[in-house]
Amino acid sequence: MAEPHLADSGLIEDRLKKMVVEALRLKMDPASIDSEAPLFGEGLGLDSIDALELIVAIEKNFGVALDNQSEGERVLRSIRTLAEFLKDRGKG
Repeated sequence: MAEPHLADSGLIEDRLKKMVVEALRLKMDPASIDSEAPLFGEGLGLDSIDALELIVAIEKNFGVALDNQSEGERVLRSIRTLAEFLKDRGKG
């Protein structure tokens, strides 16, 4: 039986926001991150080094690896797309 927190994307998003802030050592409140804002460029303004650190943090915290670059580009668009990916994989 699935754990209750898996069904709630909002809880997954909150956990991801906290993970992003901690993994990248951002000086901001995780709650201030808009779930639909782009993670790269405008939005949080992350770069390719941040992407690598995020991928490592996702693997460490959720036990999920991104299979290839195109999947990474699709999944790492926003907190929301990342949460949906994890929910689809049954992680969270």
